[in-house]
Amino acid sequence: MSALLGGCAPAACELCPRRCRADRAQGARGICGADGTLKIARAALHFWEEPPISGEAGSGTVFFSGCPLKCVYCQNHEISTGNFGLEVAPERLVEIMLELEDQGALNINLVTATHYAHLLPAALAAARERGLTVPIVYNTSGYELVEAARELGDLVDIWLTDFKYADPALGRALSHVDDYPAVAARALAQMAAELARRGGAAERRDGTWTRGIIVRHLVLPGHADDSCRVLDLIWQTVGDVPISVMNQYTPNAAMRAAGGDLARAVTDDEYELVLDHADDLGFTQLFWQEGGAVDESFTPAFDTTGVLERADR
Repeated sequence: MSALLGGCAPAACELCPRRCRADRAQGARGICGADGTLKIARAALHFWEEPPISGEAGSGTVFFSGCPLKCVYCQNHEISTGNFGLEVAPERLVEIMLELEDQGALNINLVTATHYAHLLPAALAAARERGLTVPIVYNTSGYELVEAARELGDLVDIWLTDFKYADPALGRALSHVDDYPAVAARALAQMAAELARRGGAAERRDGTWTRGIIVRHLVLPGHADDSCRVLDLIWQTVGDVPISVMNQYTPNAAMRAAGGDLARAVTDDEYELVLDHADDLGFTQLFWQEGGAVDESFTPAFDTTGVLERADR
C-alpha cells in the first residue's frame, strides 16, 4: 500500500492539492474539515446523475462530510463546509456499499471522497471480498492530486469529475484556491490515462456504464465566457471526452444576500452560448439539462439516511 493512500489517518495530511499537513491522526482538522474519523451524511439510491450513471435503477451514492474546496455558492454547504454527518467506522462503509448494491444500485458513487481516499483501498477490497460486484464511481470536484488518481486507477471504474474554472482568479474568488485550472487539468489527464489503461469505456446492454469518464461543468451566472474557456481546456487536455454541461445553479442564502450575478439563475442565453461552444469544439457526447432544471431538486436531503442502517428499512 502506498504512502499517500496508506490506510491510516494521516499525521501530516497531503491527500488533496492543498497539502495542509494537518495531523488528523491526532484529531486535528484539515482545511477540508475532516479529522481522523470517517463522517458520512447520506447513503442512498440517487436518480439524478447522468443517464449512464443512474439509469432506471439509481446510483448508490455515498455523500462524505467535508470538502477540500470552499465554494461560496455550494448547494451542498451543509456537508461541504458545515461538516454535517455522522461518524462511522470504516467497516460501516463496507456494509453501506453492500447494502446499496442489494437495493439494486447500478454502482457505488463516492461523492467528495478526496479527503478519505486513504480509506478506500482497504474498504473496497473488503467489499469486493464480501461480494460487491458493481462499478465504483469517483465523484469529485476535480481538485485532485495526480498521485491520488494514479493510485485509485485500479479501484475506480467511472470517473465523474468536475472542471469548474479556467481563470485562476475565479477559482480564488469563488473556491479559495489559487491553482484550480492547472491542478484540475493534470488530474483529468491522469484519470483519462487510467481509464485507457483499463481498456477504455464499457457499458451494459441497457447503455448504463461499467467503465467511463464524464467531465462535468456547472455554468455560473455571469461567467459564460469562463465556461467556454473551461471547455477549451478540457478539449486541449483530453480531447473528445463525454461532458456534462449543467444549468442547475441555484443561489444559496449567502449568494442571495450578497447580490450580483451569483444571486440569480443562469439565463437561457448564457446556457445556449456554452452549449453552442461545445458543439463548435466538436464534443460528440454531451449531456445537458432542459430549461427549468434550477427549479428541480438535484440536491438530496442530507438527513443521514442510510448512514447507520440501510435506507430501505
